[in-house]
Amino acid sequence: MKTFLKTFAAAALISVSTFVMAAEGPGSKSDKSNVNLSTADFALDHYITVTTKGESAGLEQLFAEDFSQKIRAANVQTYGRKVVIKSLEKQKGEILNCKVNIKIVEKSADYMIAKIALNFDNFSMTDLVTLVREGNNWKVSKSINSYK
Repeated sequence: MKTFLKTFAAAALISVSTFVMAAEGPGSKSDKSNVNLSTADFALDHYITVTTKGESAGLEQLFAEDFSQKIRAANVQTYGRKVVIKSLEKQKGEILNCKVNIKIVEKSADYMIAKIALNFDNFSMTDLVTLVREGNNWKVSKSINSYK
Protein backbone atom coordinates (compact mmCIF):
# COMPACT_ATOMS: atom_id res chain seq x y z
CA MET A 1 0.00 0.00 0.00
CA LYS A 2 2.85 2.39 0.84
CA THR A 3 4.46 1.69 -2.54
CA PHE A 4 1.19 2.44 -4.29
CA LEU A 5 0.82 5.73 -2.42
CA LYS A 6 4.41 6.73 -3.21
CA THR A 7 3.90 5.87 -6.87
CA PHE A 8 0.63 7.76 -7.05
CA ALA A 9 2.17 10.76 -5.27
CA ALA A 10 5.10 10.78 -7.71
CA ALA A 11 2.74 10.59 -10.68
CA ALA A 12 0.60 13.38 -9.28
CA LEU A 13 3.65 15.58 -8.67
CA ILE A 14 4.90 15.01 -12.19
CA SER A 15 1.54 15.80 -13.76
CA VAL A 16 1.07 18.90 -11.63
CA SER A 17 4.58 20.21 -12.23
CA THR A 18 4.36 19.36 -15.90
CA PHE A 19 1.07 20.95 -16.78
CA VAL A 20 0.09 23.54 -14.20
CA MET A 21 2.69 26.26 -14.33
CA ALA A 22 2.81 29.87 -13.26
CA ALA A 23 2.31 32.54 -15.90
CA GLU A 24 5.21 33.12 -18.23
CA GLY A 25 7.55 35.95 -17.23
CA PRO A 26 7.96 39.03 -19.43
CA GLY A 27 11.44 38.07 -20.63
CA SER A 28 10.89 34.44 -21.53
CA LYS A 29 10.29 33.47 -25.13
CA SER A 30 10.08 30.07 -26.77
CA ASP A 31 12.51 29.05 -29.46
CA LYS A 32 10.72 29.92 -32.71
CA SER A 33 13.02 27.96 -35.04
CA ASN A 34 11.44 25.74 -37.65
CA VAL A 35 11.55 21.98 -37.22
CA ASN A 36 11.10 19.42 -39.99
CA LEU A 37 7.65 17.93 -39.44
CA SER A 38 7.15 16.74 -43.01
CA THR A 39 6.47 13.14 -41.97
CA ALA A 40 4.56 11.54 -39.13
CA ASP A 41 7.75 9.85 -37.94
CA PHE A 42 9.63 13.18 -37.77
CA ALA A 43 6.75 14.77 -35.83
CA LEU A 44 6.53 11.83 -33.42
CA ASP A 45 10.30 11.87 -32.84
CA HIS A 46 10.18 15.60 -32.17
CA TYR A 47 7.24 15.18 -29.76
CA ILE A 48 9.22 12.58 -27.80
CA THR A 49 12.28 14.84 -27.76
CA VAL A 50 10.16 17.74 -26.51
CA THR A 51 8.46 15.74 -23.77
CA THR A 52 11.44 13.69 -22.52
CA LYS A 53 14.56 15.69 -23.36
CA GLY A 54 13.49 19.27 -22.73
CA GLU A 55 13.66 20.48 -26.34
CA SER A 56 11.74 23.70 -26.90
CA ALA A 57 12.35 24.40 -30.59
CA GLY A 58 9.26 24.33 -32.78
CA LEU A 59 6.66 24.01 -30.02
CA GLU A 60 4.17 26.30 -31.75
CA GLN A 61 4.70 24.35 -34.96
CA LEU A 62 4.32 20.90 -33.35
CA PHE A 63 0.85 21.20 -31.81
CA ALA A 64 -2.39 21.56 -33.78
CA GLU A 65 -4.59 24.57 -33.00
CA ASP A 66 -7.24 22.30 -31.47
CA PHE A 67 -4.73 20.24 -29.45
CA SER A 68 -5.95 18.83 -26.15
CA GLN A 69 -4.33 16.70 -23.50
CA LYS A 70 -6.11 14.51 -20.97
CA ILE A 71 -4.39 13.17 -17.89
CA ARG A 72 -6.07 10.22 -16.28
CA ALA A 73 -5.17 9.89 -12.61
CA ALA A 74 -7.51 9.95 -9.60
CA ASN A 75 -9.59 12.34 -11.70
CA VAL A 76 -9.36 13.33 -15.35
CA GLN A 77 -7.75 16.67 -16.11
CA THR A 78 -7.83 18.31 -19.54
CA TYR A 79 -5.40 20.92 -20.82
CA GLY A 80 -5.40 22.99 -23.98
CA ARG A 81 -2.65 23.91 -26.39
CA LYS A 82 -1.52 27.16 -24.71
CA VAL A 83 -1.14 25.63 -21.25
CA VAL A 84 0.82 22.64 -22.54
CA ILE A 85 3.14 24.80 -24.66
CA LYS A 86 3.86 27.14 -21.72
CA SER A 87 4.59 24.15 -19.52
CA LEU A 88 6.95 22.61 -22.07
CA GLU A 89 8.72 25.96 -22.55
CA LYS A 90 9.40 26.04 -18.81
CA GLN A 91 10.85 22.52 -18.96
CA LYS A 92 13.48 23.51 -21.53
CA GLY A 93 16.62 21.47 -20.92
CA GLU A 94 15.05 19.09 -18.39
CA ILE A 95 15.73 15.46 -19.26
CA LEU A 96 13.47 12.75 -17.85
CA ASN A 97 15.20 9.68 -16.42
CA CYS A 98 13.08 7.04 -18.14
CA LYS A 99 13.08 4.40 -20.82
CA VAL A 100 10.91 5.16 -23.83
CA ASN A 101 9.02 2.49 -25.78
CA ILE A 102 7.05 3.43 -28.89
CA LYS A 103 4.39 1.40 -30.65
CA ILE A 104 2.59 2.63 -33.76
CA VAL A 105 -1.03 1.62 -33.23
CA GLU A 106 -2.35 2.82 -36.58
CA LYS A 107 -0.97 4.82 -39.48
CA SER A 108 -2.49 6.18 -42.67
CA ALA A 109 -1.71 8.94 -45.15
CA ASP A 110 -3.38 11.61 -42.96
CA TYR A 111 -3.11 10.45 -39.34
CA MET A 112 -1.12 8.29 -36.98
CA ILE A 113 -1.82 6.96 -33.49
CA ALA A 114 1.15 6.02 -31.33
CA LYS A 115 1.42 4.53 -27.87
CA ILE A 116 4.41 5.90 -25.97
CA ALA A 117 5.38 4.21 -22.70
CA LEU A 118 7.71 6.11 -20.36
CA ASN A 119 9.08 3.69 -17.79
CA PHE A 120 10.52 5.28 -14.65
CA ASP A 121 12.01 3.43 -11.66
CA ASN A 122 8.80 3.33 -9.60
CA PHE A 123 6.00 3.93 -12.08
CA SER A 124 5.18 4.22 -15.76
CA MET A 125 3.26 6.66 -17.88
CA THR A 126 1.48 5.78 -21.11
CA ASP A 127 0.85 8.53 -23.65
CA LEU A 128 -1.57 7.75 -26.46
CA VAL A 129 -0.78 10.37 -29.11
CA THR A 130 -2.72 11.25 -32.26
CA LEU A 131 -0.90 13.05 -35.07
CA VAL A 132 -2.61 14.53 -38.12
CA ARG A 133 -1.33 15.86 -41.40
CA GLU A 134 -2.15 19.52 -41.99
CA GLY A 135 -0.97 20.59 -45.42
CA ASN A 136 2.70 19.65 -45.74
CA ASN A 137 3.32 19.21 -42.00
CA TRP A 138 2.31 16.80 -39.28
CA LYS A 139 1.03 18.02 -35.92
CA VAL A 140 0.10 16.48 -32.59
CA SER A 141 -3.65 16.87 -32.13
CA LYS A 142 -4.38 14.83 -29.01
CA SER A 143 -2.58 13.26 -26.08
CA ILE A 144 -4.06 11.02 -23.41
CA ASN A 145 -1.84 10.16 -20.42
CA SER A 146 -2.35 7.47 -17.84
CA TYR A 147 -0.13 6.35 -14.95
CA LYS A 148 0.64 2.97 -13.35
